[in-house]
Amino acid sequence: MRLIILGLLASLALPLASPAQVVPVFVVSGPATAITFAVSASVPIHGTFDKWDATLTFTSTDVTTGVLRLTVQAASVNTGSGLKNNTLKGEDFFNVERDPLITFISKKIMPTGPETFEVQGDFTIRGVTKPETLLLRKGTGSGQIKGTMAFDRRDFGMNSGIPFIRIADRVEVTVTLELRCTAWARCRCPGIGRVPDCPTLCEDWPARACAVGGGAAER
Repeated sequence: MRLIILGLLASLALPLASPAQVVPVFVVSGPATAITFAVSASVPIHGTFDKWDATLTFTSTDVTTGVLRLTVQAASVNTGSGLKNNTLKGEDFFNVERDPLITFISKKIMPTGPETFEVQGDFTIRGVTKPETLLLRKGTGSGQIKGTMAFDRRDFGMNSGIPFIRIADRVEVTVTLELRCTAWARCRCPGIGRVPDCPTLCEDWPARACAVGGGAAER
């Protein structure tokens, strides 16, 4: 379960990096990384997905050129209850046999503040695609980014309930990402020589961002 980032996540990742620098490569992983969901119900319904991946790519250092692609294996849903898992995988909800993937593909990324972004995109579940908005902000931990999105399950054909359980229509999704770099050990940074290992978090060394694939890079 990982998210490889090629490009710049503006001030969330490298607030001190020079615009002239070529942005290094990041990987999002670790115990703080997760996609979770929650639905108000007479019996608590919340869970996570154990298998997912995504890419976030940029054509320049302008954050608005970014494209986020998120792919979730619907069958990896984990509520901690086998009964709930099987119900959500069934035809009335995710219908994983027919539509195994849940996806989000961004169409537009807009800064809304120094540490916040609005990501508009196409959200697909059960083979139904609708426009939805993912809100990103800097998390509480170093190198952490959080995202939230809410949608109406009935808009995607999930009209049924679960026997003996009252379920709301609104589904809230939370994405938590922990940024860690992978490019530092492959580069020679001007002025500091070869970097033997990645720092724990990219925010620790924002001024040492070095070229990847450029003239100063050493592979």
